[in-house]
Amino acid sequence: MRKPISNCPICEGRLEPVKLKCTSCDIAMEGRFPISKLGLLPSDQQQFIEAFLVARGNIKEVEKELGISYPTVRKKLDEVIDALGYAPRAKRRDQLEILEAIEHGEMSPQEGIASMQTLSSALGKSEGD
Repeated sequence: MRKPISNCPICEGRLEPVKLKCTSCDIAMEGRFPISKLGLLPSDQQQFIEAFLVARGNIKEVEKELGISYPTVRKKLDEVIDALGYAPRAKRRDQLEILEAIEHGEMSPQEGIASMQTLSSALGKSEGD
């Protein structure tokens, strides 16, 4: 299977579609075409999303499919959510630090849950002010 490309292999700039061709009648069009936010993700994140969708969002299945730990799946999912522009950066950064601490054995999963709950309630209060 071919890897999708979203960045220029020379300068790493974003690629955008400028030519489309119909597979039925062979008509071709050139111009600037809209692209999905998912199409703008780096290929490794697109592959992760594909695995996540095939697993129907089941994190345990994604763990098995990709051979990665639960915290790594959550971390990758948070990175994609952030890349799509849907998560506050401060909250994501704090969540990723907690997940990394769990993954490296610096924090137990129970401590991580408590830290996430504290983070969520603290952010909820500051957002509601």
